[in-house]
Amino acid sequence: MTAQAEPEIVLYDLACTKNVCFSPAVWRIRLMLNYKRLPYKTTFLEFPDIEPALKRLGVHPAESSAVNKYIVPVIHHAPTNTYVMDSISIAQFLESTYPDLPVPLTSELGREIESKARTVIGPVFRVAVMPREIAILSPRSQEYFRRTREAAVGCKLEDLLNEEKEEMAWRKIEEDMRTIGQLMLTNEKEGNFVLGASPSATDFFIADHCRRLGW
Repeated sequence: MTAQAEPEIVLYDLACTKNVCFSPAVWRIRLMLNYKRLPYKTTFLEFPDIEPALKRLGVHPAESSAVNKYIVPVIHHAPTNTYVMDSISIAQFLESTYPDLPVPLTSELGREIESKARTVIGPVFRVAVMPREIAILSPRSQEYFRRTREAAVGCKLEDLLNEEKEEMAWRKIEEDMRTIGQLMLTNEKEGNFVLGASPSATDFFIADHCRRLGW
């Protein structure tokens, strides 16, 4: 029996106790790989293991101004022995290396949707989603997550969990969300995606943020 060939691509993802992907940035790449029908395998990394593991692999750190020098997603492209880090760089690499089933990475409409969504949804996710993510992490990752996130927000994660404030935060963005929804329907006569008949990186952006709410 012939052994099955190893996939050309290894995707490095965040580990969690559910053994599923929960990072929006990684989901974006998964969706692109799936759409392009590119076989890949996943290697999950615990939060405190990301930097040492990527250093051992020889992955180049992010630019000096970045808060985190090593992040996921990362891919290893076996045919060229290339490591690529961060979703934007990976998407560019995949699009240039595998142009079949093209995915438009940028568009004026897409940039507007993504910019507005980050501004509107980001603060709500920080109080409604981020504090709850610790529950699906291993004890080692929980310690790292708590230490780094609490330093960033200046309080205990539990202090962010307030049902009344959370409900008010969602209500506050209702009108802005409707505006974003209308933008998403700009090309609905041409197809089911942001730009019409086929998906773009913005569709993956929308899907990965919806997925984050559903883990």
